[in-house]
Amino acid sequence: MNDLSPVIAADKAHVWHHLSQHKQYETIDPRVFVEGKGMRLWDATGREFLDGVSGGVWTVNVGYGRESIANAVRDQLIKLNYYAGAAGTVPGALFAEKLITKMPGMSRVYYSNSGSEANEKVYKMVRQISARHYGGKKWKILYRDRDYHGTTIATLATSGQDQRALAYGPFPEGFIRVPHCLEYRKQWDVENYGERAADAIEEVILREGPDTIGAIVLEPVTAGGGVITPPTGYWQRVQEICRKYDILLHIDEVVCGLGRTGTWFGYQHYGIEPDFVTMAKGVASGYAAISCTVTTERVFDMFKDAPEDGMSFFRDISTFGGCTSGPAAALENMRIIEDEGLLANTVAMGERTLANLNALAEKHKVIGDVRGKGLFCGAELVADRATKEPADEKKVQAVVADCLAQGVIIGATNRSIPGFNNTLCLSPALISTADDIDTLTNAIDGALTRVFG
Repeated sequence: MNDLSPVIAADKAHVWHHLSQHKQYETIDPRVFVEGKGMRLWDATGREFLDGVSGGVWTVNVGYGRESIANAVRDQLIKLNYYAGAAGTVPGALFAEKLITKMPGMSRVYYSNSGSEANEKVYKMVRQISARHYGGKKWKILYRDRDYHGTTIATLATSGQDQRALAYGPFPEGFIRVPHCLEYRKQWDVENYGERAADAIEEVILREGPDTIGAIVLEPVTAGGGVITPPTGYWQRVQEICRKYDILLHIDEVVCGLGRTGTWFGYQHYGIEPDFVTMAKGVASGYAAISCTVTTERVFDMFKDAPEDGMSFFRDISTFGGCTSGPAAALENMRIIEDEGLLANTVAMGERTLANLNALAEKHKVIGDVRGKGLFCGAELVADRATKEPADEKKVQAVVADCLAQGVIIGATNRSIPGFNNTLCLSPALISTADDIDTLTNAIDGALTRVFG
């Protein structure tokens, strides 16, 4: 490998890294990745890593080095790289059509370039629907404790992860929190916890006034909040509540979408009929920037046949939603998932991951709970199983660091939920093999032994 010391020096001098305290780079060099193939990454020092988090943030669903996606993007950029979203393009039309075939009940796709932006589009749509059809009354949006929806000021206003929102207020009004549904840390000692957690949403609606609530935004499986799978009965009751009070249901699939849980979308495990679905990360597996806000025809029709008063259409634009590289990459990404049977592989490898983690729980008392869906799994670490006292966050991060030293990249909740940044996270690419899964969980096994004894 060529000498990359000038690259490292340039990075150290000029790049502002995400989620990083740069004081550390006064004594160490930042890690710079230079190549990826399949499930493996190589950094500037030549070290090889098995990536158990799909690019660090649940994105590279079909793995690294996909030449066919790169070629699809290249060919499209030469033919037409961009035109603003007020007009159509060939890949934009074809991907929207293909996407809708995987989403019965949905019909319209609005393009932008990040998950935060896709979610903010929904918030604007809800507010405009309120203004146009409800006299401005149904303007509030509910969100759930421990869920996360983006980095803009408005999406941070719906962050159920308080540490992520520190120092960025004051936030806009009208965003109301509802309780989480993590059964391992249940707030009510009842048998039908899922229904009770959903009923807590109705209690908030009644407190605020049903005629003031326009929508609720929820992750199908909570991601950065601790890989929280919904308890039995939860989603069915949520759907009933939304219909009872005429509240639009917004499912945030930015992490779960495009196969991560073993179906095209996480909500499809639970019989939900959403009004909005947002997606980003895995849509093109990181080969191009793209996000989608998908709606029903009913929602779309609310923006038609209105007077010319500034609300006669959705007055919004996303500059880079007009890039053709995103839908071109997304089309090829979806073809790969279909042709290589990656949904079935995700189910099989997800079952193996959960089985391996449960086996580790038999060996390591520090594992309090194992949960997940498909290739989206977590292990919550505790200091005491009886009391469920969370493990020390520094030790949780030490497990992550130990795995990294072994050449294995895993994730963990970090600087998100005060006192509960204690869940190890695994989200490897959908191409994972049994050997890959075993390597990931064996690394965790060794790390837990060294950190916790």
